[in-house]
Amino acid sequence: MTLRRPLLAAAAVLFAGLTAAGPAPAKELPPLQTGVDATFAPHAFPKLGGGLQGFQIDLFNDVAKRIHRKIVIHGASFSGLIPALLAGRYDFLTAPVTVTPERAKAMIFTQGYLWTAYQFGYRKGTPPITGWADLKGQSVSVNKGTPYEQLADEYAKQYDFKVEAFDTEPDAVQAVLSGHAYANLSGNTVVEFAAKKNRMFIAGLTLEDTKLPWATPFRKDEVALRDEIDNVLKCMKKDGTIDKLAQKWFGVTPGPKDLENVVYPGNGIPGDPGYEPNTPAPDCAKYK
Repeated sequence: MTLRRPLLAAAAVLFAGLTAAGPAPAKELPPLQTGVDATFAPHAFPKLGGGLQGFQIDLFNDVAKRIHRKIVIHGASFSGLIPALLAGRYDFLTAPVTVTPERAKAMIFTQGYLWTAYQFGYRKGTPPITGWADLKGQSVSVNKGTPYEQLADEYAKQYDFKVEAFDTEPDAVQAVLSGHAYANLSGNTVVEFAAKKNRMFIAGLTLEDTKLPWATPFRKDEVALRDEIDNVLKCMKKDGTIDKLAQKWFGVTPGPKDLENVVYPGNGIPGDPGYEPNTPAPDCAKYK
């Protein structure tokens, strides 16, 4: 009995000390691991002195800051990004990913934050491209593993032209400038940016029937993270952040019906398998 009281007293002192100190701080979450095509200007491309710059880089650095997470953005060839995501190497893709029906079956997406349409670029002096028939007997360069390659392959036999796939978009553009390819097919923002940077490259016909959203993909088991980042994107639309980034990197002012400003209810792409319609509106004060 005489030994027990000192032990109880010591325990009481220890408990009091723990109580006064408060609960242990929450363990910091590991950095988000993401991937991007680092040659897809103006979305992501190298900057002088090292590192990456572009619309995607600014957008997702801001996303990570708002959810109080560090982020690591790995540059890689686009053709390897989706396989790496599905294999667990990345938490999500920083790259702009066109939401196609096939991809919506394999992954879940945030709501779209940009519209994209396919556009032809060609060398100055080449007759303007008015349709697929103008490509007969020619070659079209594309970035490997993209929907642009898929669409070009779909029409190549019908209109008798050749598709040349390159690991990077700059290589695909260079093929046109060097005369190796007749035209390049890519996303409109990328073709327009390349034309601004090189007066010998012309931004040509936009295929209006190819308009689709660009969004952020996740594995199907990452619903909670998808929902959180979807909510952050909604708040960034509401406060004008995505609109301002588009002005900065694309040189255009988005309209009220453009995805930089349109906030959809629920999480994901309406109509897709991974869409969750019945989710509460985000508390944007939480994500400032």
